[in-house]
Amino acid sequence: MVALSTLAALLLTAAPLAQAHQGNPEFRSVVTGIRPNAAGLQVRVLGFDDRLELTNRSGKTVVISGYEGEPYARILADGTVQVNVNSPATYLNEDRYGQAGLPSGARSGAYPEWKTLDRVGTFQWHDHRAHWMGRGLPPTVKDQSRKTRVFNYRIPISTSGRPGRITGTLYWVGSESGGVPMAAIAAMGVVLLAALTLVLVVRRRRKAR
Repeated sequence: MVALSTLAALLLTAAPLAQAHQGNPEFRSVVTGIRPNAAGLQVRVLGFDDRLELTNRSGKTVVISGYEGEPYARILADGTVQVNVNSPATYLNEDRYGQAGLPSGARSGAYPEWKTLDRVGTFQWHDHRAHWMGRGLPPTVKDQSRKTRVFNYRIPISTSGRPGRITGTLYWVGSESGGVPMAAIAAMGVVLLAALTLVLVVRRRRKAR
């Protein structure tokens, strides 16, 4: 009985946890390039479409721009990772749908105020330009069983003051490429809980008799 209860809890929490920490498995965000392509500069997508990871071993300072062109984050030449606490992106990126509140000082024209996070030369962030912001299906998806390009994206960066960009493509892949769909996991959890409740009711009736 304990095992059934534990399994039910795991199934019911699997969907929200996967969405919160692993992105949406029905999508794939793919980085297609980075410019300027300096040696030691790498970027990849983590968690399907959840976040980007930029590693800077180039010996140059790399700055990531926010949604209004303001400096959002940077990795210095020595590997120091900093975020601009006056950039709206610092707060908007905390929520998948960009619904986080902004402090009064966070605006695109504000003078940058840098906060050091670590000195490992790698920065991970959730970027709304690299995933589907809608709660329904993208209009380009006509057949949910087929891989479909949703859109191409571009994230402005600069390397030692030289303008550049991270480019990528977001794809719809459906549930086939993402394992068991989250909705199915949640449904399985509901069914299991219903079965568990029925077992408890039957056992109580037997004891009462």
